[in-house]
Amino acid sequence: MSQKVAFITGGASGIGLATAQALARAGHHVVIADIQTAAAQTAAEQIRSDQLSASAVPLDVSSDEAWRSAIGSVEQEHGRLDVLVNNAGLGEGGTLDSTSLEAFNRMLAVNVGGVFLGCKYAIPLMQRSGGGSVINVSSIFGIVSDQLTLAYSASKGAVRTMTKSIALDCATRNTGVRVNSIHPGFIETPMVMNAAAVTPAEIIEPYAARTVGQTPMGRFGQPDELADVIVFLASEASRFMTGSEVTVDGGFTAR
Repeated sequence: MSQKVAFITGGASGIGLATAQALARAGHHVVIADIQTAAAQTAAEQIRSDQLSASAVPLDVSSDEAWRSAIGSVEQEHGRLDVLVNNAGLGEGGTLDSTSLEAFNRMLAVNVGGVFLGCKYAIPLMQRSGGGSVINVSSIFGIVSDQLTLAYSASKGAVRTMTKSIALDCATRNTGVRVNSIHPGFIETPMVMNAAAVTPAEIIEPYAARTVGQTPMGRFGQPDELADVIVFLASEASRFMTGSEVTVDGGFTAR
């Protein structure tokens, strides 16, 4: 009951998996939540094989009922929650002309609705646990944008400012819960690389040139480089930070 508990959405792969591994190494019990149930179980088993503490729960982040069930199981099994990482998301591209209302709403349901529901149901448990830290994974495209990321940018911009509103609410009510957003640049994850692989060359090549190609550090970031910053935001080392936005982008937004 005294071990801190961290809940990571989209924790079966990419940034989420790297974060789960890093938080487990930092001494947390990590709950890997993912719509890919088998992959989440495999990830938890992998962490346990390193003599660390992990479990998995199925979660569709766009579902109110699923969130109620997942947080309820955390409270029943662990009696507390100290860290929430709202990482799960969609990353589909599209312009104003090519994006349908259905696709736009699907992006918002997962990327914005998932963060909203996570905060709504996890923060009360964190408050009862004595406080904690919420890290919402936004994007540099929640700050700047590209013509091919209409719905994605809309969703990540919403995460950026919603984080600030929730942070102010939690601080004003003296909940002990801090809420910050992290804004990754171009990170080498399965979602990014798979999207690039199926995008026609005449689209992906100019996109890569004006995005990764203009990153001052000249490379993709790695998931563990994001995870290290998330561990910092989850820890007491960041105890005077709330409502902050932290960019981890190789210098892209410094221009």
